[in-house]
Amino acid sequence: MLPLSIVDAPDVVAMAESPAVALRRKPGASIRVAVQELAEKRGSGLVSAGSTGATVMAAYSGLGLLHGVDRPALATTIPTRQQPAVLLDAGANAECRPGHLLQFAVMGAVYAQVALGVQDPRVGLLSIGEEETKGNELTREAHRLLKAAPVRFLGNVEARDVYSGVADVIVCDGFTGNVALKISESLVEMVEALLGDELSGTFSASVGYLLSQRAFRRFRRRVDYSEYGGAPLLGVGGVVIVGHGRSSAKAIRNAILLADRFSRERLVERLEKGLAGITVTES
Repeated sequence: MLPLSIVDAPDVVAMAESPAVALRRKPGASIRVAVQELAEKRGSGLVSAGSTGATVMAAYSGLGLLHGVDRPALATTIPTRQQPAVLLDAGANAECRPGHLLQFAVMGAVYAQVALGVQDPRVGLLSIGEEETKGNELTREAHRLLKAAPVRFLGNVEARDVYSGVADVIVCDGFTGNVALKISESLVEMVEALLGDELSGTFSASVGYLLSQRAFRRFRRRVDYSEYGGAPLLGVGGVVIVGHGRSSAKAIRNAILLADRFSRERLVERLEKGLAGITVTES
């Protein structure tokens, strides 16, 4: 028998509810109860596939922020033509200041070292052009800060290069990151559907598909979000993994394994060490 215990949580935050209102009105909401268990050291990590907004708010209020962090960030692992990379923020903060992107870059670099085994992660800033003068006020000022940051900053990365493998860490505000992520997921589904239609269209194509099944399985594993389980919420005082709203059993299993691994490898402590001494001077 597995060493499991059940903690009563009579309420739930629905996807359509306002996270702030729901958490205030529902002290017994499952995400609040889970955060409290983690805060009181009765758990090593937290995995949630529920409301992202509620998870972020509950973790922020219940676990606090690491020293040097003003906003937590969701770090999503994405496939590239070379090796996996990290995109953050992927949806925790719709609006950001340049200093927030600096903090995301430092946390993302530490996370890439722990999660991906990259010793000296290359950090890029997602923008509309490679030149440092391109982009909006947020990206231009963030570029200035990142040039002086203790990370291997490559400069701006355009959207067309996100999946090329040119950078190990790609930094952006949560609105941009979430839109990019959702478009990418939709594109993968469309490509798989189109390939299925084409390969089942004729006898010769069907034969070719049968001969190529191993390659197609490898392709699915490389682009399937469930392989990674979920996105860690970096910057809060505990290991918190936020899963997809439609997470499969496989995704939940991998998210639990991810939380266990990050707890054992002391991700939070390593993030705090990486953030030590970072100062932000915005113009």
